[in-house]
Amino acid sequence: MSRLSVVATPIGNLEDITARALRVLKEADVIACEDTRETRKLLAHFDIHTSVSSLAHVPKLLEQGKHVALVSDAGTPGVSDPGQELISDARDAGVEIETIPGASALTAALSVAGLRAHAFTFYGFLPLKKGRETLFKEIAASKKASVFYESPHRIMKTLASLVEHVLGERRIGVFRELTKLYEEHKVGSAAEVLAYFEAHADKQRGEFVVIVEGR
Repeated sequence: MSRLSVVATPIGNLEDITARALRVLKEADVIACEDTRETRKLLAHFDIHTSVSSLAHVPKLLEQGKHVALVSDAGTPGVSDPGQELISDARDAGVEIETIPGASALTAALSVAGLRAHAFTFYGFLPLKKGRETLFKEIAASKKASVFYESPHRIMKTLASLVEHVLGERRIGVFRELTKLYEEHKVGSAAEVLAYFEAHADKQRGEFVVIVEGR
């Protein structure tokens, strides 16, 4: 019977991969990935020689009864990445699916935030243009915490929007380059966090998780 193993990979520090993930990556018939070049770097580091394939070939491989290990470029597949639809289709087709949990930028940021986030809404990456301001108003009005990913190209505009919409004493947290050499956490009011990044242009690079705490 075909099997789809959904395998979490490191978001930065390669030591964060689990022993189970390494075993599954070695045992699978094929590793399906977003970018074969990125995945091959990971496999080479751990001396894994399983063949790799693009996501487009997964349905056919599963029809052939193969054991496919699904990975994203970093983190947990199906969480704000293209794997979600593929997993849904595999489930509809009756494929056996198993989770191989591990690193996730979402849970990593929440674990060190120290912010009120007992209940939260995860937005993934915010839309590039259409609907962004409406979404910031929704985040500001919500009693729940809000969590989303942001790119270095938009982080300053995003912080400026949070200054405009998130009023009062609610704090925000910006978590940069999690698990990597230059990991950094900045927590404070929206205005304080914006001022910090304005004063430190070198900190505007990298990958960001933003948390707006709940009420």
